[in-house]
Amino acid sequence: MAFRIRHSQLSHVIGAALLVGSMASCLFVLPTHAQDSMSSSAAENQKTQSGVIATDEHWSVAEMTGDTAYLQRMLMPDYRSVDADGMAYSKDRIVAGAAKRSGTPVATAKAKLAEYRKVHPYGTSVVLQGDMAILSFYNPARGAQKGVSSSDIFVYAEGQWHAIYSQHGDVEKG
Repeated sequence: MAFRIRHSQLSHVIGAALLVGSMASCLFVLPTHAQDSMSSSAAENQKTQSGVIATDEHWSVAEMTGDTAYLQRMLMPDYRSVDADGMAYSKDRIVAGAAKRSGTPVATAKAKLAEYRKVHPYGTSVVLQGDMAILSFYNPARGAQKGVSSSDIFVYAEGQWHAIYSQHGDVEKG
């Protein structure tokens, strides 16, 4: 599974890893919640490629830590995530899935993401057009034109990026 077969699916994969890791080691016992330490950064509010990427990175951590307030703000009301099998998942389902991981420390989530990214490297491309951005993730061995595993479409509104649609694929099947 490529890293950017993502939010709805990645969270399940990493959520299971977090659960197993927590049960096995109990290394992190932190009292703070994700929502307390993961407020939107100034970078996320920029109408730039780096702003879109910062928003996406916060999104990943928010799903893994149960920061449903952030997800409610960042995902558009009609957001949809379509997996490699063509199944569509709503904003409500994404937020509900994240809520199950509420209380997971940000440090734990970031460590698990870093670990996963090390094992599953990916490239990133961003296309900006007016108030819209397409953020794509691809297998670096296959390249940005032949190895796209996931794309997220963002809209810039009210001074920040909001996800409206995600499409995930399985480039290994192709």
